[in-house]
Amino acid sequence: MKRKTGAPAAPKTAGGAPLAPEKTAPVRVARFDAAPVIDGKLDEEVWKRAVALKDFYQIQPGDNIAPSKATEAWLGYDAKFLYFAVRAYDEPGKVRATVAKRDNVFGEDNVRIFLDTFNDQRKAYVLGFNPLGIQQDGVMTEGQGTDFSVDIVMESKGTLTADGWTLEVAIPFKSLRYEAGKDKLWGFHLWRNIDRFNDEIDSWMPISRDKSGTLNQAGHLTGLEGISTERSLELIPSLTVSETGRRVRTIRPSALARNPALLDSGRFVNQPVELDPGLSAKFGITPTVTLDFALNPDFAQVEADATVVTANQRFPIFFEEKRPFFLEGIEIFRTQIAAVHTRAIVDPDMAVKLTGKRGRNTFGLLVASDNAPGNFSEEERENKLDELQALRAPREAGESEAAYAGRLEEARRGEFQFNRVLDKNATVAVLRLKRDVGREHSIGLLATSYNFVEKHNQLGGLDGRFRLDRQTTLDVQVLGTHSRRFFYDPNLDRSVYRNGRGFAYAYNLNKSGRRFSVNVNGVGRTRDYRADVGFTRRTNTNNHNLNLSYNTEPKPKARIVSVSLYNYLGGNHDWAGNLQNWNDEFQFGLNFQRQTFFRVGYNGGYERVFESEFGANRSPARAGAFAGDNSERGSVLKNVFAYGGSTVNKKLSFFNFFGYRWGQLDFDFGNGRKFPRVSPAALADPDAPLDPGAANLLQYSLDVTYKPASALNSSLSYTKNRMTRRDTGLVAFDTNIVTLRTTYQFTRFIALRARVDYDTLAANARGQFLLGWTPNPGTAFYAGYNDDLNRDGFNRFTGQLEPGFRRNGRTFFVKMSYLFRRSF
Repeated sequence: MKRKTGAPAAPKTAGGAPLAPEKTAPVRVARFDAAPVIDGKLDEEVWKRAVALKDFYQIQPGDNIAPSKATEAWLGYDAKFLYFAVRAYDEPGKVRATVAKRDNVFGEDNVRIFLDTFNDQRKAYVLGFNPLGIQQDGVMTEGQGTDFSVDIVMESKGTLTADGWTLEVAIPFKSLRYEAGKDKLWGFHLWRNIDRFNDEIDSWMPISRDKSGTLNQAGHLTGLEGISTERSLELIPSLTVSETGRRVRTIRPSALARNPALLDSGRFVNQPVELDPGLSAKFGITPTVTLDFALNPDFAQVEADATVVTANQRFPIFFEEKRPFFLEGIEIFRTQIAAVHTRAIVDPDMAVKLTGKRGRNTFGLLVASDNAPGNFSEEERENKLDELQALRAPREAGESEAAYAGRLEEARRGEFQFNRVLDKNATVAVLRLKRDVGREHSIGLLATSYNFVEKHNQLGGLDGRFRLDRQTTLDVQVLGTHSRRFFYDPNLDRSVYRNGRGFAYAYNLNKSGRRFSVNVNGVGRTRDYRADVGFTRRTNTNNHNLNLSYNTEPKPKARIVSVSLYNYLGGNHDWAGNLQNWNDEFQFGLNFQRQTFFRVGYNGGYERVFESEFGANRSPARAGAFAGDNSERGSVLKNVFAYGGSTVNKKLSFFNFFGYRWGQLDFDFGNGRKFPRVSPAALADPDAPLDPGAANLLQYSLDVTYKPASALNSSLSYTKNRMTRRDTGLVAFDTNIVTLRTTYQFTRFIALRARVDYDTLAANARGQFLLGWTPNPGTAFYAGYNDDLNRDGFNRFTGQLEPGFRRNGRTFFVKMSYLFRRSF
């Protein structure tokens, strides 16, 4: 039967209703003859000439239904700015808006626009504003989420009104990377978020739940012609002035080793005032290509990393990048396998970065010289010299001639190696290329290089993202590495300097439907895989997972809004085929009004470890890393857990988690003087090899946020982990971490922040206090004080108990920077 010809069917929403004509064709943005004053009032004639956007759809929790409150928006532009205005109708006393800090407004009422400035359906700016005009900005990448570390210079102002709130925004074109001109299209979404209605999201364009993706369902803007093509230069000189005091030892380690009875309480030394100038520069070569340069960049973190549980951890803990220079364009370098993690560049003297997009090709090049690997503190240098001096001590009574000669040779090699690396820099380079294929496919190339004394690593590989149908995407990546460095050999029980070749792969197949979703993913790395510019949690492993989820159709007005079911099945095995672990987890969830949710779950599994992962393999001539006759350990795991949270009202919200796990392996590392090793082998001999064994683990966490006033925001976090060995019945560790954060926002740009962390396991308290003025990205002034103390802790030099408070260090600092921006 022949198909009938004729006009194509009109596009429709998920509910079957036809789309309004202004949503099916690109919206032509009106050109303004005069710029509006950005005061949030919408009272100027120029807005009457703007293109109007109306008729929004509720896409969350409803499915393209009528929104709870009406929204109107307007768009216009001139040669230098894109203008955007909103009137959000609401009951004025119920609008949720605070004087929040930048990038912290999506937890209250807001509007956000998505600008896909290349119309490639892969990446878009996300620019959000609360009812007072406070900004949140980021870059969304399909399949990766949104990175809100990006900061864009723009102007915005919001005002509460008798019928809701209004907003005006001016976005400089020179703050964006874009393609514009005759017949050029930008992908465009406009969302309004009404927080008190179960985090309701109203979208100008309908979003179908039968199709995965967000940018591929966007509307389009056109008519952006006659834009002033400017080359912009940004210079940000910075200066940090600091005075630091720290506790230092008074007795050399070699003397303590000879006489353990000595007590070194240390002494507190105030160091001279330090001046640390820096310069960052950004040059917009074209609207799509940017060159960044940093000389002695200001990489001091205004806020330190969160305190986390480190007890019984086998693998490294991941911390996000926070430094502005590396955050610019970071999404270009991110892939499934974290082969690029710029925190591996610890203290660069100089860094250069070129990023951009031309046509279908995206590229990024990063080169840096890292001072950190060869930069030793004065105390570290003194300790090393003391260690070498102890090795050169005169021959002791009863010491053989061979042992004495070996000690002298060890000192000679140690001094030679130390001098080789002292004050030397590592050279780091990253190259990223990516090409769009068709409407929603892409292929890419990634290469990295890290070079330091006796530590050389090169990495390269390919990756791709493919849309198989309207609901299914596939991401794949393969990498190869070559390293010339020291590798630990468990058969020799020492590190060997040699060449090593490694391989890694990753895949992620995701099918997202209206109610049912399936995800299959995996990642594997060989034993010699190294990514010294990236983050690697584990090598010699293959991980494969299957995730199934089901969600009922949401009922926005019902007491139970929706029900969710989730199942996860996954495991690891090494490259010899040995099982390392497996887990099967089930969750049942309920979603209620007021963004209230509850989840309960159970998982079971098995964990297995081998002594070669912890140290030496046993041999007839040598004991292995594990005590006893068995070179491996294993345990059956059972775990029950429940968690939930709620936004009780505009002032109070909370999250709570409880879990209890039977059979969790205690790796027998010990946790300091407070909780020494409690395995059977360690109880018989504290110096015995490791004796991992099954334990029970209690986990609990509570997070509470309280906003008593528009300008005041406080949060309290509490985490407890307690592990008890099953064979000895003794506590392996009991850690409690409390974090209190408070921010008082005097104005949009001036804030006072305080944060206190206390860790009972380390008996350590840290305080951070900061007064900041940040009128725009790049211009800032901070005055701060950080403190680090122990309470009833153990001496860091001798390990002996010290009652009361003892200060480890403290820092006063003033940090300032200023953005100079010039267009050509």
